[in-house]
Amino acid sequence: MTPFMLAVSAKLDGEPAAGAEPAECPFDTAPATEPSRTRSIAAAADVQVIVRSLAEQLVSEANAVLRERGDVFELVDGTGPGAFTFTIRYRDREARIATVVSGHTATASLSAPGLDETETRELSGADELQSLLLTLLADPAHA
Repeated sequence: MTPFMLAVSAKLDGEPAAGAEPAECPFDTAPATEPSRTRSIAAAADVQVIVRSLAEQLVSEANAVLRERGDVFELVDGTGPGAFTFTIRYRDREARIATVVSGHTATASLSAPGLDETETRELSGADELQSLLLTLLADPAHA
């Protein structure tokens, strides 16, 4: 099992993963975010593809653990005029990562439970996807 699979299992069991370092498994912390930056379309699309690819890997790892317990993550791609998006869902919770194109630039945007959406924000790095998925697993009654 991968360290992330162990983190998912531990999160479901309400305990830290055996031998896991806090930096590897940030159980009770929301993903680190930062104000969204405007980038060239090429640079923004590159970041979106990297983050989306990692999301697919992490959702697959998590679902290998979750499948034994019932509910699994869904990863849904979306496109529309001027935007590349994907949504990660678990039960009644979801997070959406979008890259919105305007003219010759694009801006990333994150929507997730517990995130202050008064300012457009993005994950501070692709590694924060682990925290994002673990946050979606959290029981809202105990979050």
